[in-house]
Amino acid sequence: MKPMNNEKILIVEDERKISDILKSYLEREGFGIKIAETGREALRLIKDRFDLIILDLRLPDMEGEEVCRSIRGISDVPIIMLTAKSSEDERVKGLGIGADDYVIKPFSPRELVARVKAHLRRTQKGDKKILSFNEGVLIIDTTSMEVRKRKEPVSLTTTEFKILLSLAERPGAVLNRLQLMNMVQGYDFEGYDRVIDAHIKNIRHKIEDNIQKPVFIKTIYGAGYKFIGVPD
Repeated sequence: MKPMNNEKILIVEDERKISDILKSYLEREGFGIKIAETGREALRLIKDRFDLIILDLRLPDMEGEEVCRSIRGISDVPIIMLTAKSSEDERVKGLGIGADDYVIKPFSPRELVARVKAHLRRTQKGDKKILSFNEGVLIIDTTSMEVRKRKEPVSLTTTEFKILLSLAERPGAVLNRLQLMNMVQGYDFEGYDRVIDAHIKNIRHKIEDNIQKPVFIKTIYGAGYKFIGVPD
């Protein structure tokens, strides 16, 4: 057994066999685990601090998407969705409502543990610097992972923050979708182009005054995305 750390993970899954396997694998890595078998139980437990949530989309009392929306209303905690849905459109929709990643059933517990670790590493990573653009209109604090627009806080999911930071740290450089996915997730998976597009759309709605005339993230058709904000 590895030493316990301070990282807590909430597993929202009504299939006891799956939750027990995940609990066993994650506890072996030293994580503290709580299990919720319903969406309502998960929303009660979220009042405690968790470092990551694993969320099944098929719950007995409510849809996982509804749980995800409710969590996003109060927390930016990384969310990994478990789903039997194989449609790319359905998965992109899930990411569009605030999930950071998805794993399709049946899945490898070892792969899921690796994804959990990757998200937690990126959440904790900080270069202790503040980026400012367009005369202070957009502020990115890489230590606290906070973003402000005209001094007002901008609520981004962990993955949205990582994508924005990856672009903002390289102003003027064109990054394609695969590059962004590898920078943010540390691995590639099917449908990464649609996934990145969904996240970029969410980010734009939060940081741009007019998404038709962006001043921070520009689409370079056929190539990828470029950060066009002016560094202060």
